[in-house]
Amino acid sequence: MSERETQADSGERDVASVGGAGADAGVGSVGVDSSAGRDPGAGGDASGGADGGASASAAPSAKDGASADAAPGATRSHFQPGRRLFHLANGVVIATAYALLLTREQLVQLFGVVACLVYIVDRVRIHYPELAARVPWINRTLLRAEEQAREAAMTPYAIAILLTILTFPKPIALIAIYTLAIADPLSAVVGIRFGRHRLIGRKTLEGSLAFFAATFAVSAAVLAWGAAVPVTLSTRLEASFVVAALGMLVDALPVRIDDNITIPLGVAFGAWATCGAFGIAV
Repeated sequence: MSERETQADSGERDVASVGGAGADAGVGSVGVDSSAGRDPGAGGDASGGADGGASASAAPSAKDGASADAAPGATRSHFQPGRRLFHLANGVVIATAYALLLTREQLVQLFGVVACLVYIVDRVRIHYPELAARVPWINRTLLRAEEQAREAAMTPYAIAILLTILTFPKPIALIAIYTLAIADPLSAVVGIRFGRHRLIGRKTLEGSLAFFAATFAVSAAVLAWGAAVPVTLSTRLEASFVVAALGMLVDALPVRIDDNITIPLGVAFGAWATCGAFGIAV
């Protein structure tokens, strides 16, 4: 056999071997494709399950996000004008009604019912947050973040006012309630907006002076109107100065008790003792 024929035979064998390898590869690839055709179905189910799980987990996340949006986010350092005005209006309305319209017994009965309702509503808010989430503006306007899972300030506010009315003579109770309604939010606003000189904890000199001025004005006005026996202007002003100083001290005390309790009760005890010391009959 010539060299050329030998090369031709060798080429034919190479082509045949390549074709066989290609056929084998084709069969292999068909097998792979067919198995891939089955696997994607299973894989698709798995991925569908994963997607479904992701979707299922996404729904609670959106719900949690909505709940987070509805939750109160303000702290004591926030201005919260709606909360301050609500605090002011409640106290002023109660004290003015007591001064001009209602007897002690009538106010105790009426406000006793109100205090009970406030407590019940607050318990419902704490234990059924999904209901509170339906009115998010209440959380944003009237509540602080620290009150999301505990009682709101309105509960001790109502209880303290009721205790003040029950315990003290009418003029003394009026001084305490008006001080809580006016001096407390005023000192907070002044302290937040203009406070520069820190005293104790979060209290500032500017806020404390605002509390003193408001309490002094309240005390002088109530004693001029409600003293059983008229007293001289100087005596009334001196007594009001002492009441205001004691009230400012009570407000500045770094205690862990809600100031809606400490302010009216502390101011009432201080005013009662001061009136006795100055001989002012109430």
